[in-house]
Amino acid sequence: MVGPVPGKKYSTMVFPILSPDPKTDKSVNYLTYPIYVAGNRGRGQIYPDGKKSNNNVFTTPLAGKIESMTPNATDGSTSVTIVSSSGNRTTEVIPAGPTLLVSVGQDVLADQALTENPNVGGLGQDETEIVLQSPERVQGLIVFFITVVIAQVFLVVKKKQFEKVQLSEMNF
Repeated sequence: MVGPVPGKKYSTMVFPILSPDPKTDKSVNYLTYPIYVAGNRGRGQIYPDGKKSNNNVFTTPLAGKIESMTPNATDGSTSVTIVSSSGNRTTEVIPAGPTLLVSVGQDVLADQALTENPNVGGLGQDETEIVLQSPERVQGLIVFFITVVIAQVFLVVKKKQFEKVQLSEMNF
C-alpha cells in the first residue's frame, strides 16, 4: 500500500459502522478489529454533450498568459481566460471541484494542466482498526486513573511527613 504524499489533499470517505453489542452477542468481545475499506475513485469522464466532468485534468488549449480567473457564484465553476502571444483569447470553463494549479498573470504552455489530476488511482483502499468499547469500561478506566493519582499524592504527603519526623528526631 502506498502511503500519503506530503502536501497532497485527500478526500475523506465516511462509512457508518453498526457494531455488535457484546452484552447481547457473547461471540463478540471488546477488542480491536481490523476494517478494510475501498472506494472507486473513478476515471475522467466526458458527458454526452462533450464537456469534461470534474473528474478530469483540465488543460490549456493554447500557449499564452492567464488574463483572468472569474468564479461563477451560481454553479461554483471558474472561467479561466488565456491570451496567446498573437492576441487570441480563449476561455476554459472549469466546473466546481478540481483544484486550480495556475494563477492570474502566469505564462502557460499548450496542453499544460490547469487543475490537479484527480485520477491518482483506480481503487482507493485503506486498512484501519476500530475498537469496540463500552462506556462503563471507559468510566472505570477514568476512575482507576483518578485513584492512582490520589494514591500517589498521599504517598508523597506521607513521605514528607516521615522526613519531618526523622529530621526532628535527629541529634546534632
